[in-house]
This record gives sequence, C-alpha cells and structure tokens, in this order.
Amino acid sequence: MRIIFMGQQAFGKAALEKILEAGQDEVVAVYVAPDKEGRPFDPVKQCALDNNIPVFQPAKFKDDAVLDEMRSHNGDLMVMAFVIVFVPEAARDIPKMGSICFHPSLLPLHRGPSSINWPIMWGSTKTGYSWFYPTDGLDEGEILLQREVEIGPDDTLGDIYFKKIFPAAVDSTLDVIDAFRTGNPPRSQQDESKATYETWCKKADVELDWSAAAGDTYNKIRAGNPQPGAWTTFQGNEVQIYDSRRLEGEGTPGEVVNVSDDGVIVQAAGGRIIVKRVRPKGGDKVPASEWAAAAGVATGSTLGS
Repeated sequence: MRIIFMGQQAFGKAALEKILEAGQDEVVAVYVAPDKEGRPFDPVKQCALDNNIPVFQPAKFKDDAVLDEMRSHNGDLMVMAFVIVFVPEAARDIPKMGSICFHPSLLPLHRGPSSINWPIMWGSTKTGYSWFYPTDGLDEGEILLQREVEIGPDDTLGDIYFKKIFPAAVDSTLDVIDAFRTGNPPRSQQDESKATYETWCKKADVELDWSAAAGDTYNKIRAGNPQPGAWTTFQGNEVQIYDSRRLEGEGTPGEVVNVSDDGVIVQAAGGRIIVKRVRPKGGDKVPASEWAAAAGVATGSTLGS
C-alpha cells in the first residue's frame, strides 16, 4: 500500500522505522509539524530525509493548496502516530482507506494530552493504547485495535510509557496496516457513557500535600516522574521529587523521619515515602541524600512549608 505517514518525536520515528524495516508498503510522504527556530529537526523529519522520503510541514490542513498536495500522493492509508495538531476531515479522508490514529489510553478513557499521567495518579492498575478512526472530536471515533498494559504498584510515568506502551504500540503499527490490507478492518464504537477527558497534567496538579493519604501522595509522585515532576518545598525552596518508594509508619505529616545514604524518609498520612532522587529548583537531578546535606534537611525537618 501507499502510506502517508504523520507523526512527531520518538514514537513517530520508531513507528515510521517499523514500517520501513518491514518493507511491505511504500511510504510516499511524511507529514510533521513545522520546524522550530533554533531547534534540531524533529526525529520523524530526520528519519524521512535519511530515507529519501518527501517531507511536508504545513502549519494547518484547511488550505486548498495543502489538500491538493496531499491528494497528489495518491495514498491508500494515512497512519497518524503521535499527532497533536488538528487534522480536519477533508484531509483525513483523502487516502482511499482514510486515516488511523494512535492514542496512549484505553479509549474512551483519558481522552486528552496527558493520558498516561492521570490513570497512574488516580491509582489505576491498568491502562493501554488504542488505534482509532479519528473524527473532528478529540480522541473520538471508532476503535480498530486496543491493548491493555498493567500499571504495577511502583510503576512511574516513564515505566509505563517507555517500557510498556511504547515498544508494544510501535510493534502494533504493522498489525494496524495489515488490518486495512484485508479490506475489512474492524470497527467498534467507543462507549460514551465511560468517556473521560483530562487536560495537560501541569505543575499545579503534582504539588505534594503531605497530609494526604500516603498512597495518593506516592501515586502523584509516580505520575509526575519524569514529567512534570511532583514537587514540595523546604524552607520556601521548591524541590522536585522523582524516584521514591512507599513505606509503612505513622507520624506527623511532612516531617522528615530519617536521612541516610538511601534517601530521605518523609511522613504522609497513614504511611511514609522514601525519597531517593530529587531536583532542586534551578539544579540537576541528584540523590536525595546529597540534596539533604546541601539544603540542611535533617531528621525532624518539615517539608511542604
């Protein structure tokens, strides 16, 4: 088949490479976001250039000239892998078989841009990814393929994306294309009664409240690791918290229970968190013990004030 590929960043590049390595279909055009001044090319663009595939970077897809250009590729299918720009129906319907789009959640759950952060933050034990037929609604449209991944009790955002969703979803790109090759790809309706939408997970969403339940605090740390980075304060100075583990123990929320080479143990409600890696504001990620020594954090200190 003649494939029009649209995508960005590492996932888009890996999906494009998967198609090229399989060698069964011809990628006739690659669409990627416009270049940013002073920044390197997007990995998808660089991959396309390295493989002598024409690259197109329109700022929007409503102009007749852009649509005519897309028609000229005579594409059979458009594969949309990590696309954050709006692509209207007029563009999506140009390929003979239409378009298919990737989203890292079990749609209709977690529509929106931070779809992996939120299930971790809310203590879910599973998430997954979907390939769906995009419509003008955000992450709406019938499902072609959907697969689950487990969220382990200590999994972080980085674990779920890079170790679980990313590799499996990249491999599934070929399954998606093969489904169209049969001429009758599956379709199933999203259950709108179960639909949720969440916007970006921002700094304000991952501020730690040590008086909250220890499990909720730990989930927030995991959901923000590595982005946007859960945070607290010590003597008015912000510090982001990354690697950590949950422990048992009672005490006064926010109090530092122990400082050692293993990390800084902080009391929450009904449990404790051992903080192992942090980033002081304006600094680099360092072991929590190193930060504690520099900042004067000791047993009996209070975080979050």
